[in-house]
Amino acid sequence: MEPDKTADAYRAARRAGDDATCQVILKEVTDRFNTRTTDGSELAALYRANRDTPLAKPAN
Repeated sequence: MEPDKTADAYRAARRAGDDATCQVILKEVTDRFNTRTTDGSELAALYRANRDTPLAKPAN
């Protein structure tokens, strides 16, 4: 996935308070990085999204 699309999906999940989806995205990106199917730009974009977007409380 393109770094911007990954970061956008991650931000949307954080804004929704969806920690499970955040974890899935993080695992997928980390796996791609570890197998060198991505160059690290996707992981860097994900880091910035994590740093800049607070995790919302999930709606009850």
